[in-house]
Amino acid sequence: MKTATAIAHPNIALVKYWGKRDTALNLPAVPSISLTLDGFRTRTQVIWGVEEDAVHHDGQPAAAAFAKRVTDFLDIIDPNRPPCMVLTENNFPVGAGLASSASGFAALAVAATRAAGRTDDRTALSALARQGSGSACRSLFGGFVEWKLGNRPDGSDSHATPIASRDYWAVAMVVAVVNEGPKAVGSTDGMEASRHTSPYYKGWVDSAPADVEAAKDAIYDRDLDALGRVMEHSTLKMHACMMAANPPLLYWMPATLALMAEVRELRASGISAWATMDAGPQVKVLCRRKDADRVREALTPHARSVHVLRPGAGARLDEEE
Repeated sequence: MKTATAIAHPNIALVKYWGKRDTALNLPAVPSISLTLDGFRTRTQVIWGVEEDAVHHDGQPAAAAFAKRVTDFLDIIDPNRPPCMVLTENNFPVGAGLASSASGFAALAVAATRAAGRTDDRTALSALARQGSGSACRSLFGGFVEWKLGNRPDGSDSHATPIASRDYWAVAMVVAVVNEGPKAVGSTDGMEASRHTSPYYKGWVDSAPADVEAAKDAIYDRDLDALGRVMEHSTLKMHACMMAANPPLLYWMPATLALMAEVRELRASGISAWATMDAGPQVKVLCRRKDADRVREALTPHARSVHVLRPGAGARLDEEE
């Protein structure tokens, strides 16, 4: 029996990932860029070689669907594996548009491979984590990260690569939580609905590569306004694609719109603040670190909770184990 424990943080896409060209391997239809965040985290322990498979989340037996995703992922690592126990916990809401699957499968990839006796490098771990949850490949790295499309049919070249470290730029992500409950339509189902029914899907896919290049240029130049414009436009294009699906996918709530309006007011007052949203009602605002408290104060009246997060590190083994 071998045991390993890992910690990973969620990442928030600045240029969005929405759509798959291969659902079985989680191969993306578009490239994307993200920022890994400190503060929110998943901690996962894997015990390799027990009497029977068991998956626990936050101290309770995991829901059957989640447990199956976990054990299916372990089967990818080793089709002939022994039974395993997985104990995972989050310090932030799960399934609510805060990238819990990204941190979850990144932590699982690191812990499970180590418990299995493997010594995968970070690039291989990124490609592996992608098979559990697409965006998990980006949480293997800290700071600003790009997820490359890749060309190989087996997906081995579709993985994340770092752009800039967590200490490269003094920015913050202010996360306004509107609703902590799970979203009605999960991301995978939403992506497939958009791909098959949204008339805007092709335009969304075609425009993404240029957004990635523009965002990278802005990151290299440390130009927050340029990055923010690309980021906000990517978010709104993605949600337009979702809303045009049949039936429509509308993840926003009234507070979401109020928060977006508040961000525009902040910009009008001279603060560089830019909004992004994933498949959920939460609003994340990218700003300079020195402006984070002012942004938090502006968002607080419209949200259940507001968190100021800094760029975080990549997934790693927990040295406290």
